[in-house]
Amino acid sequence: MNIVLMGPPGAGKGTQAEFIKKEYPIPHISTGDMFRDAVSRETELGKEAKKYMDAGKLVPDEVTIGIVEERLAEADCQNGFLLDGFPRTTVQAEALDRVLSSNGKKIDVAINITVPNEILIKRLSGRVSCKECKVVYNLQSNPPSTEGICDKCGGELIQRSDDQGETVAERLKVYQEQTNPLLTYYARQNVLQEIDGNRDSKLVFADIKNRLESLR
Repeated sequence: MNIVLMGPPGAGKGTQAEFIKKEYPIPHISTGDMFRDAVSRETELGKEAKKYMDAGKLVPDEVTIGIVEERLAEADCQNGFLLDGFPRTTVQAEALDRVLSSNGKKIDVAINITVPNEILIKRLSGRVSCKECKVVYNLQSNPPSTEGICDKCGGELIQRSDDQGETVAERLKVYQEQTNPLLTYYARQNVLQEIDGNRDSKLVFADIKNRLESLR
């Protein structure tokens, strides 16, 4: 099954992607993780991507599309995949459809997790992640046992620059202006599934699983 996982920053896509990975034997492809890895290694792509990420902007289509196309060509994607963070624009969605169509494939379902803006702002402003193992915590809803220390590996917890202050509001604004048209795009293809993300994460996943099972 070829799945696109959508939703604004802070909607819980990462948590739901972990649940989906455990339930279904398909690779989880997160463009955000790929970009952050490139940034940490200070590659040329990473340096370019960092400028946009720090400002709460989207990384240019030509960079993102190229990375995703190479990844989908790998052997572990032949029986399906979970795309998280891509596509974010209709231009990217159209490019993805062309790539898949050339290999006789298509997107089977686009899952959109919805959460009110005021909840998203609270979630994002309280989010920290481990500098070493990248595990994510929320200081309000899922704090670490010891302040500033990762429960899993003991690493230092930091707040990403794009989860701070005005950048949070800018990220949501960019999402609404540039990414929401994807809902119309996938609705027209009859593959869009809307999921209420303002619930306990296990309840959200139960809903997602029911939708996926109905498509098999």
